[in-house]
Amino acid sequence: MTTAATQAQDCPLCTRAGGLPVWNGRWMRLIRAEEPLHPAIYRLVWQTHAAEFTDLDPLQRSVCMDAVALVEREMRTALGAHKINLASLGNVVPHLHWHLVARWNWDAHWPQPVWAPPQREADVARLDALRAALPALDARLRTALRARFAPLPEAAEGSDHS
Repeated sequence: MTTAATQAQDCPLCTRAGGLPVWNGRWMRLIRAEEPLHPAIYRLVWQTHAAEFTDLDPLQRSVCMDAVALVEREMRTALGAHKINLASLGNVVPHLHWHLVARWNWDAHWPQPVWAPPQREADVARLDALRAALPALDARLRTALRARFAPLPEAAEGSDHS
């Protein structure tokens, strides 16, 4: 969560974790959303309250996209998903965050977006197996993010854009 100086009191991503905490870095945090039909949804949340990607300075934008790519790559490698959907919407929660959604051709909404009406019944056995694999992915993501972003480059440490 963000500090008092950089948060909006009415923003749920400023005042709450927003999901199961996986990693907490200086500029970003990663949470797992724990959606019943899509348990492998992660959100990469910018720590300070920023509504738009272009609110970040160029270095921050680069670091953010590097983190999105790292999380996507680790999800693909660990889960063997048919597709990883990426989205940054902000219509409901105007706080910069990226959704990283692992998708399979057997999921209840495939090939439609996860927020569309289901196309079929949920495959409970596959969902249970996926849920069982997520703690190992969480650990893998935490290790990879720590290795890549701690410490941040010196220029990033001195920047205080909110």
